This record gives sequence, structure tokens and C-alpha cells, in this order.
Amino acid sequence: MPEPLSIQLYTLRDQMAADRDGTLTRLAEIGYRSVEPYDPTADPAGFRKLADDLGLTVPSTHAYALFSQDAGEVFDAVRTTGTDRAIVPGGIDHELFTTHDGLQQVADRLNGFAAKAAEHGALIGYHNHWWEIEPRFDGRTALEVLAGLLAPEVFLEVDTYWAAVGGADVPELLRALGDRVFSLHVKDGPGVKEQPHTAVGRGTIDVPPILAAAPQAVRIVELDSCAGDVFEAVAESHAYLTGLEGRS
Repeated sequence: MPEPLSIQLYTLRDQMAADRDGTLTRLAEIGYRSVEPYDPTADPAGFRKLADDLGLTVPSTHAYALFSQDAGEVFDAVRTTGTDRAIVPGGIDHELFTTHDGLQQVADRLNGFAAKAAEHGALIGYHNHWWEIEPRFDGRTALEVLAGLLAPEVFLEVDTYWAAVGGADVPELLRALGDRVFSLHVKDGPGVKEQPHTAVGRGTIDVPPILAAAPQAVRIVELDSCAGDVFEAVAESHAYLTGLEGRS
């Protein structure tokens, strides 16, 4: 059984900036037992203490800070938050995903991060958007080609919404990527770029077969944007997904 349903805290970035402790407390009250930070360098020790107090686990964290800060300090912060998994959520030129040479450059960058992570007892993962899905190479998405170039220890966090927007058959993609997939970002919405997302279960995405295609992957709710009240949306997402899968 995968870890408890999690939520990417970028969903509530404004609320986190205004009142981190209150926001995490409210998420715990909704029923979330797991969270994924988006900046592990922001008071990692204080974050970890609060997470422990609230009974929140941390399966992974995004680590955009790797592009601007000392990698060793970032990985130390990652470990302090309570996880050994750091995920690169972007920050790489989209054009690199359109050619084989570009994909090799991306793989070299991620493999380099992975080697540095290993020095600190951590692992590196990559999180997709639509630009790693739209380019095709003999029928395969750029993400699939990239996966074949990555060091074995580099894992993937598949954003299922952006994979669908990019034109993938998401269950088929997940089956093709197999054990490389550690976690899923589960989100919903109109299925087009640059429009607000909805609570999971309220949009156009057929969620159940996506989850069935990666039964052991960690489920992480994320809404990049939300037209309505974001706390209501994340609460509705939690209720839908826990009801769907019968998990906490």
C-alpha cells in the first residue's frame, strides 16, 4: 500500500507564505497525513518539527533551489525536512526535449544531480509538464526517451494532468515507465493549458484508470491554480481520492 495521500504545498503557496503553521494545521484537519514541500530550504528544521507535531510525513520535496543554491546545502535541507527524495520540477530549457541531443543534455544534468545527491544520502527525481510529452520520437514521448537515458537511481514523478494535456494516453504512459515512477501528481481541470484547475474529480480527467496503472505510486494532489476557494478544492480532492481508493 502506498503512503497516505499527500499534497504538493505549492497548491497553497500564498497561504503558506502568509501563515505556514496555520496552513499545515488546516491541511491536517482536512485529513491529509502527508505533504510535499516546494522549497526545502525555507526553515527546514522548523518545518520538520511542525510536521512531526501534526503527524505529517514527507515522501519527497521539490528542489528548484538546486539551480541557484549550493547543492550540498539543498540536499542537507531536503534530509532535514524528513525525506531523501528531491525532485527537479522544471528549470530546464523546453527546447532540449525536442531532440535526442537535447534529451542527452537533460539526462546528463539530472544524472549529475543524482551523483551529488548520493553524497548526501539522497535521491533525485524529475517532474514533467506538457513539454516533455508533446515531442515524439518514433511514437514515444520525450519523457519515455529521457527515462532510458537516466541513471537507474533517478526516479520520476509523473504529473498526470500535464501528461494528458500533452497528448499522452496516461495509463499507457505509466505502464511504459513502470518502476521508474515513484509518485503521481493528481490534478484535474479543463484539460487545456493556462486555465484554472478544479478539485480532483470535478474536471475532464478520467482519474480511476490512471491510478490503476500505477497502484504503488504515491498519490500527491496538486492544483497549479484554482478559480474558487483552494481549501475547499483540496478538501474535495481528498474526499474524492480517499473514497475512490479506500485509503487515508
